[in-house]
Amino acid sequence: MEDTIPVIDVENLSDQTEGKKLRDACEKWGCFRIINHSTPLTLMAEMKRVSEALLDLPVEIKKNNKDVIAGSGYKAPSDVNPLYEALGLYDLGSSQVMQDFCSQLNVTPYQRQVMEAYGKAIHELAVKIGEKMAESLGIFGADFEDWPCQFRINKYHFTPKAIGSLGVQLHTDSGFLTILQDDESVGGLEVVNQSGSFVSVPPFHGTLLVNLGDIAKVWSNGRFFNVKHRVQCKKAAIRFSIATFMLGPRKGNVEAPIEMVDHDHPRLYQPFVYEDFRKLRVSKKMHTGEALELLRLW
Repeated sequence: MEDTIPVIDVENLSDQTEGKKLRDACEKWGCFRIINHSTPLTLMAEMKRVSEALLDLPVEIKKNNKDVIAGSGYKAPSDVNPLYEALGLYDLGSSQVMQDFCSQLNVTPYQRQVMEAYGKAIHELAVKIGEKMAESLGIFGADFEDWPCQFRINKYHFTPKAIGSLGVQLHTDSGFLTILQDDESVGGLEVVNQSGSFVSVPPFHGTLLVNLGDIAKVWSNGRFFNVKHRVQCKKAAIRFSIATFMLGPRKGNVEAPIEMVDHDHPRLYQPFVYEDFRKLRVSKKMHTGEALELLRLW
């Protein structure tokens, strides 16, 4: 296996060869870099500036960013992740949730405009990638439009003393897929390949990263790989990243479509509600995909 993650050209995903490449990336890596993703570079740069401004706010203001579901609000540096803090909002597509977030942090009209434009672009991209992932498995007409997207902006306080330590502990994402705008000048992201080795994912200008989470593994009936990843401090610098997490169905159960189940591929996981699974991960402190084993049928 190569020691660099695959690169997927979003513009060419209707091409059979690129579609097969996407499926291979989902099955063998659980992550890939995307190019020609149509999100304007100017918008990405503006979103980073907004992120920096919001994360530089006084702590007493950042604490107004309350959880809607566990982990969706302000995360202060902790004993587990002392170099990391984040702000977030639960449902990027909800104007009311966006309004609440902006009110909590005294966001300016321009900052809100940037966030709304960025959120719309990334949500459309997440839906498109989800559909193409489904098509790569022979499933046409899969609808991810109503799946909520959680939004999080991250700041890592990397100091000289912190070099070699972790900015964020090893974990899988709990949702279906994550689109990450990484820091273009400060690396540190590492993923675990299927042989168990850590692979560095250095920054690359103008691209976005996609990670598959636990729900992708369930939805694909075990075909897709829920990638473990972490952030390691490689140099003394403030590091920012912007993550959009497409979670799971807003209504009904997480379960593999019937096309993914047959005599040779029995259903691997019992159907469940996404939020129940998220709570299970938190209550059991199972952050690297182990919670799926509790829901396994075979």
